[in-house]
Amino acid sequence: MKRVAAIVFAALLPAAEHKVPLGLDAYVPAPETNPLSPETAALGRALFFDPALSRDGAISCAGCHDPARAFTDDKPLAVGVEGRKGTRRAPALLNRAYGRAFFWDGRALTLEDQVLKPIENPVEMDLPLEEALRRLKASGKYPPLDEALLAAALSTYVRTILAGDSPYDRYVAGDRSALDAEQLAGLRLFRGKAGCGACHLGPNLTDERFHNTGAGWKDGTFPDLGRFAVTGREEDRGAFKTPTLREAARRAPYMHDGSLATLEDVIEHYDKGGAANPALDPEMRPLHLTAEEKRALAAFLRALTGEIREGL
Repeated sequence: MKRVAAIVFAALLPAAEHKVPLGLDAYVPAPETNPLSPETAALGRALFFDPALSRDGAISCAGCHDPARAFTDDKPLAVGVEGRKGTRRAPALLNRAYGRAFFWDGRALTLEDQVLKPIENPVEMDLPLEEALRRLKASGKYPPLDEALLAAALSTYVRTILAGDSPYDRYVAGDRSALDAEQLAGLRLFRGKAGCGACHLGPNLTDERFHNTGAGWKDGTFPDLGRFAVTGREEDRGAFKTPTLREAARRAPYMHDGSLATLEDVIEHYDKGGAANPALDPEMRPLHLTAEEKRALAAFLRALTGEIREGL
């Protein structure tokens, strides 16, 4: 099937050789059962933008994961077919090749598992996979597809979506002029007093773990239980995946529920130590940042805006 896909989709491949942006691990991981290949990535890209994968034929994967908005959208909560509103924000599909678990609650352990769930979700695309495969076959645009190849293609394409080469990356690589004085002060706060680096670490600026920062806590409860719904562990109540901070300035609003409108709001949330609740992460504490420090931290977060590349 992949040989057929190579012929059908060769014209969709970018002319330039694929390169990992500055600041990321040069090795892009993929399972042995689904190695990265240009033909599979091209097939996945075509499927990603095809609205035939939604019940009403009105939205594609790109409807919630818009390349122009760092592969998310501008809505606090994801909106699916017929305007159905979800309970969580559409996560940015950046550098997910390096992910360890997927969705805000980590309920999918592989991208191959994750990419099919929005298609069948009644609030998102609301289309049984059997019907999706029938539609794709009837369109005549694709090679023969089964569920496994559909998952392989979409997950391969998502693995090629990489963000890096920001002023921060150039600074770390040795260009001391890449950050201005305010951004550099923000970097020092990020690594020091503000404690951001405790969870937003490594090349992808995330620990790929789950934390309760108090986001979503309302009237003495969590309407969305987060990771707890997956594990049943009390320490996971109200905990959600740490998102990458890459392209943060392009991805408002913020948090799993889109409840914080700006980067400044996010900084205020953490400066207050989050929202107190019984399962609050022990890393959370008031920061007592000054107004100048808050501005510097926001300036540094905006220095994480760089280049997004997709495809092989």
